[in-house]
Amino acid sequence: MSKREFEYLSLALEQANRLKELLETEFSALKEQDLNAFDNLQAEKVEILSLLASDELAEKVKNQHASPTEASMSIAIWDDVVTVVSECRDLHKRNEIFMLRKLESIKGALQTIQSPDPLNTVEVYDRLGKVRPNRHRGSMGKV
Repeated sequence: MSKREFEYLSLALEQANRLKELLETEFSALKEQDLNAFDNLQAEKVEILSLLASDELAEKVKNQHASPTEASMSIAIWDDVVTVVSECRDLHKRNEIFMLRKLESIKGALQTIQSPDPLNTVEVYDRLGKVRPNRHRGSMGKV
């Protein structure tokens, strides 16, 4: 393995670790509902994923024409990359589940607010912050 190939594998490991950090930061942004911070992370995430999924990296891993010592070093680095990427997959799933649950709760809240159900006791505020009169309060007795 040439020095350049070794450096490329080391870069892949470095980028995988950076992706792990980004996913942790992304989760914090999601918990804090900081959508600007969340959006700002996406471009760097895509760049790292592109590098890790590149054909060039795959070729460097496949084409090992090195001594046994160099081969074992590159295998060790690659094993580390695979381990970190596996951890990233789990972190990504966690973030996805968090977002899906948040979306479901928002959809539920919107459905409750917009529901014409006469049993709906949710009070809605107008633009001035005053409680909007519930149009269906009088219809409870008709049910």
